[in-house]
Amino acid sequence: MERYYQPEIETMPRDQLRALQDERLVKQVKHVWDNVPYYRAKMEAKGITPDDIKGVADLHKLPFVTKADLRDAYPYGLMGKPLSECVRIQSTSGTTGKRVVAFYTQHDIDLWEDCCARAITAVGGTKEDVCQVSYGYGLFTGGPGLNGGSHKVGCLTIPTSSGNTERQIGFIKDLSSTILCCTPSYAAYLGESMKEMGMGPDDIPLKAGIFGAEAWSEEMRQDIQKTLGIKAYDIYGLTELSGPGVSFECSAQNGMHINEDHFIAEIIDPETGEVLPEGSKGELVFTSITKEAFPLLRYRTRDICQLNYEPCPCGRTHVKMCKPMGRSDDMLIIRGVNVFPSQIETVLLNHGYAANYQIIVDRVKNTDTLEVRVEMTSEMFTDNLGEIDKRQKDLVAGLRSMLGLAAKVTLVAPKSIVRSEGKAVRIIDKRKI
Repeated sequence: MERYYQPEIETMPRDQLRALQDERLVKQVKHVWDNVPYYRAKMEAKGITPDDIKGVADLHKLPFVTKADLRDAYPYGLMGKPLSECVRIQSTSGTTGKRVVAFYTQHDIDLWEDCCARAITAVGGTKEDVCQVSYGYGLFTGGPGLNGGSHKVGCLTIPTSSGNTERQIGFIKDLSSTILCCTPSYAAYLGESMKEMGMGPDDIPLKAGIFGAEAWSEEMRQDIQKTLGIKAYDIYGLTELSGPGVSFECSAQNGMHINEDHFIAEIIDPETGEVLPEGSKGELVFTSITKEAFPLLRYRTRDICQLNYEPCPCGRTHVKMCKPMGRSDDMLIIRGVNVFPSQIETVLLNHGYAANYQIIVDRVKNTDTLEVRVEMTSEMFTDNLGEIDKRQKDLVAGLRSMLGLAAKVTLVAPKSIVRSEGKAVRIIDKRKI
């Protein structure tokens, strides 16, 4: 039987949900206008006042907020509450530039933890479960968000944070962890490490995993499920909006329900900013309608995505988003071809390789080059050069079919690519562009 953390909200009829969004959006626009001079100036530049926003139908009139705005307004320029009313900050990793610092009132944290509790409940979590949170703690939102959500559900929570893999596995076995929360690449690494220790899925009590913070493919999901003997669920979030729990997968495992009572989603054309019709693929934009301390209206995530409004068998009525298909800002353009790392990962996993790889892009004599370094599994490792050459050629052909361009493939020995206990470093772009 499907479980809900807040059933009256998660299964709310869509007309009632839209009315709630209308009410909260109008209130939030007024809050931002009154308390965030930076954003008020952007509205005034467009000739917009709060009186022009009557509900979600008017959302398109508002200006966008981008990562550049967050950097320009750093650190306090987008705050909607006095510092004395804020109780916490979280921060982005800074992997794509200057750090972004987000602020939270206690009310913000309570609502964020509710969103994470919905995600944990959706994968079957109850107060009878043991939830091991192996996301990083500290400024990164992964650990604190799922930790708080686990508490709200009533799970016994193990705040292991990331790293110390042997201890992680020991706790899973000794403390009978049933739900694992971490990045998908670390989940794959845990499974790999367990296998080397002579442990299989039947030796551990895990039943479900909540994995996010980086892109992962359906093939990688199947590989993790097989290795750990669990159901693997996706979760999505942004520090700018709160953290993990903006959306989450249910038992259907075919898209993530957006918590629409807190976030309004739009899909826009990344070039023109035009709102696209339902079902279109484009850039995902979020408006936070309940956040007090750091309220963002029409924040451009740069994630390429589609929304699905069809009824879900789980009974939840909130719209679903697909896994991000890449990003509009860090998508690789190689010799004029748009390349997403997820496409390369799909080819590798379809050929039986583990999900540890690196994409190296360079420019030689004004021509882009693409190399994919792929780690062999221990089972397929060989020093037979003829066999290695054949396997590399097979992958070259597979990548050409998927991407429409030639790539160099280098097979390397098991464990020769540096492991990451946080976000995996997949792309090394050496071009000066």
